[in-house]
Amino acid sequence: MLWKGFQKPKRLEVDKDTLTDTFGRFTAQPFERGFGTTVGNALRRVLLSSIEGAAITAIRVEGVLHEFSPIPGAMEDTTDLILNLKRVPLKMHVEHPKTLLLKTSEPGDVRAKHITPDPDLEILDPEAYIATLGQGSTLSVEMRVKQGRGYVSADKNFDEDLSIGWIPVDSVHSPVKKVNYFVENARVGQATDYEKLTIEVWTNGAVTPRDAVGLASKLMKDHLSIFINIEEDEDESGETPVELSEADREVWWEKLNKSVDEMELSVRSYNCLKNANIKTIGELVQK
Repeated sequence: MLWKGFQKPKRLEVDKDTLTDTFGRFTAQPFERGFGTTVGNALRRVLLSSIEGAAITAIRVEGVLHEFSPIPGAMEDTTDLILNLKRVPLKMHVEHPKTLLLKTSEPGDVRAKHITPDPDLEILDPEAYIATLGQGSTLSVEMRVKQGRGYVSADKNFDEDLSIGWIPVDSVHSPVKKVNYFVENARVGQATDYEKLTIEVWTNGAVTPRDAVGLASKLMKDHLSIFINIEEDEDESGETPVELSEADREVWWEKLNKSVDEMELSVRSYNCLKNANIKTIGELVQK
């Protein structure tokens, strides 16, 4: 086979002493030299950019018209409020958008736990800070939440069904917050020129590190599978050549083995073929 003797990873270790819902360390070995970095870098890029998650995509604050307005009774302005809301980790159990409501008159710190519960959404950090409210004030915020992937700009989060007062915001949907990888030497028998790949993954809890690595690996496999069975015999149009019967093959071989002497050629053409040492039609068509 093409990869006879090629060393492929056979062992995956999970560091159970440090494994949590938000952190995981995974070690795979052995890799041929150079493949640890290749696989590690690809996995890191996919983990950070391509795992789906929930994020706030638009907000509406009572008494506020645009994102640069102050919020009556709150220490933060609207821009600061948006930044704080974007840090609240969420997990959706449905695919369609949902609207959350935060309404409180309690003075002091306003946190994610003050958001009205929704059975289709989980607030993964109820203590996440949102704003500070003064005495005798009320903060009322509606939030549009969507499932998505990667970074989405505010203009793409604009929906025509949003009424006046809604402010689209840019959103980061990735539940994977950080990924590290490092490559070390590994031993196979007496050989030490192999590699060991260790990947560390931090998430916001919407997806476990183990599931995130599994999803990223499957996504890479799905994208690479199209290259596995490349048909080298297909022509440029992508159509597979017609298979000839044994009788047809014999006819073609007979024609290709004919001497060029049997062709009605001019003296000049015949001399050119003779000088090129071309004696049969088959040798001619291969040139």
